[in-house]
Parts: sequence; C-alpha cells; structure tokens
Amino acid sequence: QVQLVESGGGSVQPGGSLRLSCAASGFALDLQTIGWFRQAPGKEREGVSCTRTNDGSTYYANSVKGRFTISRDNVKNTVYLQMHSLKPEDTAVYYCATSIDCSDDEITYDYWGQGTQVTVSS
Repeated sequence: QVQLVESGGGSVQPGGSLRLSCAASGFALDLQTIGWFRQAPGKEREGVSCTRTNDGSTYYANSVKGRFTISRDNVKNTVYLQMHSLKPEDTAVYYCATSIDCSDDEITYDYWGQGTQVTVSS
C-alpha cells in the first residue's frame, strides 16, 4: 500500500525554522519525483518545491527560493523540506506528493500525504 506521511509542522515565530518530513511506504521513494505543496486558508493549493528522481534536480517557487531546501534520504525513504526565515505568509498546510515529473499542476501528482500544519506568527 502506497502511503506518504508528512510530519514536522508546528508553530514558529517569524524568522524561525522548521524541517518537514515526507516518509514513504509501499514504494521506493528514490524512484519517484516528489513535490511539496501548500494550501493557506481561503487560497488554492500551490507548488512550493520539487525534486526529480531522474537527475536529482530541484525546483523552488519564487516565494521560497533561498529560504527552503528540499532533500532526500533514500535510506530512510524520506524527503525533507528545510524551511528557514519563515514568514507569516508561509502559514499553510503542507503536503507532499508523488509524480513522474515536477509540475505546478497538482493534477499531475498521484499519491498525496495528509498534510502537516505550519503556522508562522508572533
């Protein structure tokens, strides 16, 4: 059974850091492109970052470039999203998902986790 489980969310003050984890089971995560999305209250879900399986290349939305880093630990079958210099506008539920290639279109992603809440507030 394919399953993705996100963890690591929480409440932090502006300028703080969090590391989100996306743990996979039922498949080898290193064979999949993995994307991180987020959805803020009242807004559409948006792509945040992605790591391709074929060449290891990464993608970041302009809003998080330079602050977020996506990485993989194939031994632990986990993808991480390290977030620094968090801003209130980063507040959202963060999801990871699998795909055959990086895309901002969530319809191209097949398996999704349940999400983890990130709240940035003073």
